[in-house]
Amino acid sequence: MSHPMPGGGGMGGWSMLRAMRDSDEVAGHRLGRGTARRVVAFARPYRRDIVVFLVTVVFAAAIGVATPVLAGDVINTITRGGPSAGSTIVRLALFIAALAVADALLSLAQRWYSARIGEGIILDLRTQVYDHVQRMPLQFFTRTQTGALVSRLNNDVLGAQRAFTSTLSGVVSNVIQLVLTAGVMLTLSWQITLLSLVMLPVFIIPARRVGKRLAEITKESYDLGAKMHATMTERFGVAGALLVKLFGQPEVEAKRFARRAERVRDIGIQSAMYSRTFFVAMLLVASLAQALTYGLGGWLAVTGAVSAGTVVTLALLLTRLYGPLTALSNVRVDVMSALVSFDRVFEVLDLTPGIAERPDAVTVPRGNGRLEFRDVHFRYPSAAEVSLASLEDVATLDRTVSEPVLRGVSFAVEPGRMVALVGPSGAGKSTISMLLSRVYDVTDGQVLVGGVDVREATLASLRDEIGVVTQDSHLFHETIAENLRYAKPDATDDEIWAALAGAQVDGLVRALPDGLDTVVGERGYRFSGGEKQRLAIARLLLKAPSIVVLDEATAHLDSESEAAVQRALSVALAGRTALVIAHRLSTVRDADQILVLDGGRIVERGRHEELVAVGGLYAELYRTQFAVADSPRPFVDATGPEPIPGLPLGEYVTDGAPPAAPSPN
Repeated sequence: MSHPMPGGGGMGGWSMLRAMRDSDEVAGHRLGRGTARRVVAFARPYRRDIVVFLVTVVFAAAIGVATPVLAGDVINTITRGGPSAGSTIVRLALFIAALAVADALLSLAQRWYSARIGEGIILDLRTQVYDHVQRMPLQFFTRTQTGALVSRLNNDVLGAQRAFTSTLSGVVSNVIQLVLTAGVMLTLSWQITLLSLVMLPVFIIPARRVGKRLAEITKESYDLGAKMHATMTERFGVAGALLVKLFGQPEVEAKRFARRAERVRDIGIQSAMYSRTFFVAMLLVASLAQALTYGLGGWLAVTGAVSAGTVVTLALLLTRLYGPLTALSNVRVDVMSALVSFDRVFEVLDLTPGIAERPDAVTVPRGNGRLEFRDVHFRYPSAAEVSLASLEDVATLDRTVSEPVLRGVSFAVEPGRMVALVGPSGAGKSTISMLLSRVYDVTDGQVLVGGVDVREATLASLRDEIGVVTQDSHLFHETIAENLRYAKPDATDDEIWAALAGAQVDGLVRALPDGLDTVVGERGYRFSGGEKQRLAIARLLLKAPSIVVLDEATAHLDSESEAAVQRALSVALAGRTALVIAHRLSTVRDADQILVLDGGRIVERGRHEELVAVGGLYAELYRTQFAVADSPRPFVDATGPEPIPGLPLGEYVTDGAPPAAPSPN
């Protein structure tokens, strides 16, 4: 009889401990306007399940109070005796057994509905946040801590789920159980009821102090855990692991990590002792209250004021009184904790996506290939426009409006032609490619593809029309086939092999033991830079866009890999409109037109020979790079590939890259 708070009471103790631990964080968070109303609206699809769930909670609470009352009736029947006592006791026992079966069934029903509601809410929240985050502008991802963002999809979503499972059911169950229990106890003996509550402050006041200290060390543990997680993520990534091996000090790294891990261990021990102290105190107080009940109740029973069964009933009901009282004493924190989790999720959902498709969007003409920039101005959004302070781990967001990156840029590229963008770093070259692909929208002016303003086009048709190869083409940690099908999900194996052949990399893939099923590794690090670029070109060929954007596609490659990539690009550009961004001017000498950018403006335009003769910025850049004039020839023009002299097609060395081509000069 001395076990504290059976059934829902034990969970009330856990709820109280968690609530006290979270109280500081809750107190420091200001809820957004209308959060509670949005939560109710969000739960509307589950209203029937929630009603059924709450009904089961009510019946379970009623059974929890009825069972001790029946147990008292059994004791009274035994003490009274009589010829019918035996049959009465059997009937009461059967009734108690029936209630136990009903309680078990209700428990299963509660768990089923709780899981159905909770998992449904998790599904809805996660999918909404994931879909919304994908639509955020690129600058959002450059500013946001990835771990903090992932936490919104995991920890905060789970916290929001708790609002409809443990918090909602706990509040309803505890209120009903408290009202019924207190009502029955006061009816049986108000003196014993009041005496049993004397011990409650003795428990709650010290428990709050324990909870405050537990909150402090838990926060420290979370902070240390986050730092350890960040350290492991950085050091265990391929790039980080390589940097540590080249420049790191393993002993220093190990000692720094060990210090944090040791502190986490110490906190874990302290936390375990605080938690155990909390529950030992709960057990002790409940046992002492029971002792008082038995003492006063026994004396009253001996004097004839109450029956023996009443004393037993009161002692059993007492175990169901402390749990709801302790839990409800922190109900505000419980509810606020759940609302805070919802609010943190809503913060992300309330961020304005950078790109939105208009309801009346039109389809870009397939295969047109013409692109045009008309007096385009652009500035990057400020942090306050695209991010959250909590996701950047800063107190306040920077609201400074950045200077324009592009200032009145105008040019056109006819179908099948190649235009090159050159200029010093920060001139706005890559920004132009992002505006064309609609990673960002212009601040002023127009970007047209196939005669359609990209802001008025459907995103799907725009993606189909434009293909991009960057200087560091990303590959997911999946198979080669899955990475290529990212461009065309319904592509057949034959189409994939044709794309690989066009990218001059089919021989390498065929030589791999698993072929198309080869997993490329994190960020594609199982392949060399040239091999990754050719796989990216194969992905582009599979997509078959009319417009190709090459953003420094060969910037970080050695001469052998560059020659192989340029051969693949010759195939990729054949018959397509090309916008090429390059620092190596030798790779764009054969472009139909070269645009020279500086300070966000086009300061020169023309062919290579014309710009060199003018003696302006292009000529200065070209003279600076003259020492590397013997670099491999470019991907010529968009009319077709130009064979590299002395290099047989399909010839590969062991690492998959073709041997160096003789200098075209």
